Amino acid sequence: MADGPADIKGQIETAFDGPICWITFNNSSRMNALNAAMWTELPKIVADAEANSSVRVLVLRGAGDKAFSAGADISEFRTARTAETAKAYDALSHGAFTSVVNCRKPTIAMVHGYCMGGGMELAMCCDFRYVAEGATFGIPAVRLGIGYDARWVRPLLSTLSASQAKEVLLTGRRFTDTEALHMDIVTKLLPADMLESETRALAQLISDNAPLAVQAAKRCVDELVQRPENPDMAALDRMIQQCLDSEDYAEGQAAFLEKRKPVFRGK
Repeated sequence: MADGPADIKGQIETAFDGPICWITFNNSSRMNALNAAMWTELPKIVADAEANSSVRVLVLRGAGDKAFSAGADISEFRTARTAETAKAYDALSHGAFTSVVNCRKPTIAMVHGYCMGGGMELAMCCDFRYVAEGATFGIPAVRLGIGYDARWVRPLLSTLSASQAKEVLLTGRRFTDTEALHMDIVTKLLPADMLESETRALAQLISDNAPLAVQAAKRCVDELVQRPENPDMAALDRMIQQCLDSEDYAEGQAAFLEKRKPVFRGK
């Protein structure tokens, strides 16, 4: 998969495969639950991938085949998430969610097994969720007496209806893969043995396109969904103009006329 050894940062591993940055949550003894160190590290990893011109797509996944992530590491709650320290701990989670939802480059959650709590939230922050059959979703915050931060509801509402979001948050129950598919939590449901190859194919398909045009399209959709009544149209117009002024625009036209595959450089 990688061009070289995985670069381990805390308990999150990164590996680069051409234009794809694979980000793996590795805490297998706790179903890849994210501890405070991992929440802290994820925004840095996303920022590094955004700054790396060779990276065009980010894929988030869990180590092994039992879980994408079970969410926050509950074993830390007695010390790191007490009534006195909860705000500081939640700020770490919020920073991680924000880094993914605001990532300029496309993101894919490759989900197998349990995708719970903060793990489901991270998956919902991604642009796509490719899911192996048998996966389980849920946000059991109410079962732990946790008030779910309103800032974290927004990514849910970008996909779920208000009543569906309430069902997820008010019941705290687990949802099967087919239930999640019908709720549009799942972008594509796949046999487990096809999950990685299909995820890779999607990432490569996106990577073959002009990066500036891809980023502009992603930003347009996100802006119109997140701020439907007051989108920053001036910023969106600037991105579209940047595409028209780019070398890639000229390359796309030339490749079409010459009947060859374009080579886009993100310039």
